[in-house]
Amino acid sequence: MKLSIGFSPCPNDTFIFDALVNKKIDTGDVEVEVILEDVQTLNEWALQGKLDITKISYGVLPLVLKEYIVLPAGGALGKGVGPLLITQQNGITADAVYNSTIAIPGEHTTAHMLFSLAFPDAGKKQFTLFSKIEDAVIDATVDAGVIIHENRFTYQDKGLVKLMDLGEYWETQTGSPIPLGGIVMKRTLGTPLQQKVNTLIRASVEFAFANYPLITEYVKLHSQEMSESVMRQHIDLYVNNYSIDLGEEGRSAVGQFLDIYARLHNTTVSKDAVFL
Repeated sequence: MKLSIGFSPCPNDTFIFDALVNKKIDTGDVEVEVILEDVQTLNEWALQGKLDITKISYGVLPLVLKEYIVLPAGGALGKGVGPLLITQQNGITADAVYNSTIAIPGEHTTAHMLFSLAFPDAGKKQFTLFSKIEDAVIDATVDAGVIIHENRFTYQDKGLVKLMDLGEYWETQTGSPIPLGGIVMKRTLGTPLQQKVNTLIRASVEFAFANYPLITEYVKLHSQEMSESVMRQHIDLYVNNYSIDLGEEGRSAVGQFLDIYARLHNTTVSKDAVFL
């Protein structure tokens, strides 16, 4: 059985899936066709039902639940790992966010949802590829930006300052870890195959952890010019026990996320059969 699988080239994702896609573990009769894309593209593809298995932002989960089910392994949840709202050294204040232009890494991202939780009335949003947000703030194309991934480690080096830790805000409001990204699989593929794939992803994560802090060639290949220390920071921040299995705490956090999404969007989101 050949399955299409999409995830980002970021070190946390390549770290998680390396053993699976490069057959460092026994994958049995499961073959995977890998597509590496930024998470916003993967979110858009999930809305189209394009891939069999894909990484998504939890921000898009409510919109794809009819087509996809959440696998317990391979995702990213955590504390102290959320997106940051940043501006120039002499930029805007937090009180001015409502009337300022804010760059956000995609409409259906978790970052957008967390920003909306903290600033529900902010109206001047500019959806921008996450890797271009720092430069947009520096060039004053926007007044502030929401940054994710490795930009958390580099913004200060570029003279930018933090207005708010949006993940910290989520944690104070909910007491739960932040649901950043999850792995979803098409419901039509059936429970036995979903369970098999989830077992393989879990084994892939466990294999990676067993060999850590080794940074494999596969991770380096897709990390552009990132230093190994930044790669490890990235992995340390986003890959943890929740990546092996969501557990009850992780499932509860995703449930809270769906509830808050429904409230912010004045809609209803069914939480029946969200997880495998």
